[in-house]
Amino acid sequence: MENEFMKAMSERTDEQLIKIVTAERDKYNPTAIDAAEFEITKRNIDTNKFEEIREKATTERVAKKEVNSGIVSSGKRFLNFIIDFFACMIGASILGFIISFFINISEGLFLLLFSQLLFLGTYFAYYAIMEIKFQKTVGKFLTKTKVVKMDGTTPENSEIIMRTFCRFIPFDRVTFLFMKNGIHDFLSKTTVIKDNIRESADAKNAYI
Repeated sequence: MENEFMKAMSERTDEQLIKIVTAERDKYNPTAIDAAEFEITKRNIDTNKFEEIREKATTERVAKKEVNSGIVSSGKRFLNFIIDFFACMIGASILGFIISFFINISEGLFLLLFSQLLFLGTYFAYYAIMEIKFQKTVGKFLTKTKVVKMDGTTPENSEIIMRTFCRFIPFDRVTFLFMKNGIHDFLSKTTVIKDNIRESADAKNAYI
């Protein structure tokens, strides 16, 4: 068993080893701690980094705890969806009305296809632009919620784009009725929390 711990710790990064013997010490048994300390000594890791990494790990743990405590209910997520769906419908209708002045769209299959593409484009743009700009949609403004990363920090633009694309996965909209976070949350590593939850400091920037 001890050899297994030694092998496992030899595969950890310096930062992971320091976290194990400091901020995350209570998660491991004594044999694992001994193996981590042995590996630290073997690598001659600078102990001056210990306090910095311990504080960073503690900050991250507190941030995740705050985020988990503020994740909104499935009912509120569903209300957000209903509000935003109608907002998209209104937006697509206005845009379609404006386009009709420039393009003559006849009745029939083409009109149906055009209407569907217009709604899908509006749907994507609505979520991407609103959540990149405000971390909120109209629904989230009304329910006082916002989208954040799992550590409580503001999502990158690329993460919001990924989150928006994932909304087109079949049945995505109902997954959050059965789990804490839906598919588009899980794949983009984001979630929706109450707006009164304090946004955590970005650990990446705080410790550069």
